[in-house]
Order: sequence, then C-alpha cells, then structure tokens
Amino acid sequence: MVKHKRDDYVLSTKVGRIILDEIETGQREFGEKGGLFEFGLPNKIIYDYSADGTKRSIDDSLKRMGVDRFDFVWIHDIAQDFHGDEWLSQFEIARKGAMRTLDQLRDEGVIKGWGLGVNRVEPVELTLGLSNVRPDGMLLAGRYSLLDHESALQRLMPLAEEKGVGIVVGGPYSSGILAGGIHFEYAEYSPAIIAKVDRIKALADQYSMPIKAAALQFALAHPAAVAAIPGASKQQRIREDLDAINTEVPDDFWRDLRKSGSVAANAPLPIDR
Repeated sequence: MVKHKRDDYVLSTKVGRIILDEIETGQREFGEKGGLFEFGLPNKIIYDYSADGTKRSIDDSLKRMGVDRFDFVWIHDIAQDFHGDEWLSQFEIARKGAMRTLDQLRDEGVIKGWGLGVNRVEPVELTLGLSNVRPDGMLLAGRYSLLDHESALQRLMPLAEEKGVGIVVGGPYSSGILAGGIHFEYAEYSPAIIAKVDRIKALADQYSMPIKAAALQFALAHPAAVAAIPGASKQQRIREDLDAINTEVPDDFWRDLRKSGSVAANAPLPIDR
C-alpha cells in the first residue's frame, strides 16, 4: 500500500559501489573502516565510478526501492578514508565518468541534482575547483561538527559559498559521541575527545539544555550549510532531533562556548546571524 505520492518527498541515492549477486567470503576491506559493513548483506561489493557503473548503480537502486526516479544522487566515499593512496586515481575515474554522467542526467531532467557524499574535505574542494562539471550540493560527513570543523571552516565552507554550492552536514553528532554514544569517527572515543565532550556538556547542563541542541544548531549555523543528517538509529530519535533543532538556546551559551575555546574563534554561531 502506497502511503505517500512520489512528489510528496525528496529521495536520494548513492553511486560508486555496485552490489553483485554473488556472495563474498572473508573479511571485507574498506580502507580504515574495514569492519563498518560486517553486519551487512554478504553480497560482494565492487567500486565503480565509471559512466556505465553510475548508470547501473542507479538502475539497480530503482529496482530495489521500487520507485521510478531519484531527485538527488551522491557519488559515495571517493576519498582517502576508503581508497588510501589510490583515491586520486579513483577520483579521476569519477571525474570522467560519474560526474559527467550525472551532469548530463541533471541537464536532461532525469535527476534534480548531484554531488559528492564523503567524509573528507579534499575531494569536495577538488570537485568545486573543476571547470568542466557542475555539482549542485555536497554531503560532507563528520567534518563540520562541534568536535571537528577546522579543516572545513578555513577553506571549504568559504569556497562552497563562493560557488553557490550548499553543504549538507552529515554526522553532526560525530558518530554518536555528541548524542550520548561511545563512538567518534566510527571508533571508540579517545580520552582527549571525551574531555572535550564533557566540557561542552557541562556548559549545556549549566543552561539546562541538551548537548544535541548545541551540536545540531552549531552545524547549521554556517551560511554554507543547507541541511544536516543526524542519522537517527530509532524512530524516537527523530523526535529528539526535531526537539534539538527547535530548542531555544540562550545567546550566552554560544558566547560562553566561544570563550571556552571549544569552537574556533571564527566559526559562525547562531548569534552571528
């Protein structure tokens, strides 16, 4: 039973990995996140950022999801954390293949837009510097949060503003550590990270507000940020995220946060608008 008409929602997908029918044996290797997919389906997965691979990935996703179109397409994980020293060669395949293909699909009206979906700043900067492709947005995970925003803040966010390309902030809770979890960057947190979290949480407690509100509203305060993906693991978390974005955070909290050195001095805050 169809509950919503297709025009009632925005639907995106990712390209870059092809899921094969054959079953894979042994441990999957995905760069520094080797165990990230250990509980996923055992189907063999290959990387393919070519034009043909991009079209196949979209077609496969359409069939699996039972829909007739996607609005937005992300070129997924074309960065150092998944490809190591080979990432630039994979990026070049994507530049000639996936990027040009998605440009064409967008211009033909098949999709509404495309961009990268990555955990690193460098491929986004590189793509925004290209003259022969025209991305519409970028999904950057983990690089613009309360705990890690320096690399994106200095060059990428100003460049995105200059190019008129919006940034979707993925992972504003830094893999969960800012939402009561134990992970930062897909691994258990370090003493230095938990010390920083404790300082921010103590300040949030002082103002009787959840740390999630600070994390989410900080991520969206930059003019280049157009949306955030909290990554809710349960249905009730969605309500928590909505409450967090609607929480009235006192101006003095943001002033004290900046004074404490917990965020970069030039990081935009909601009080700067």
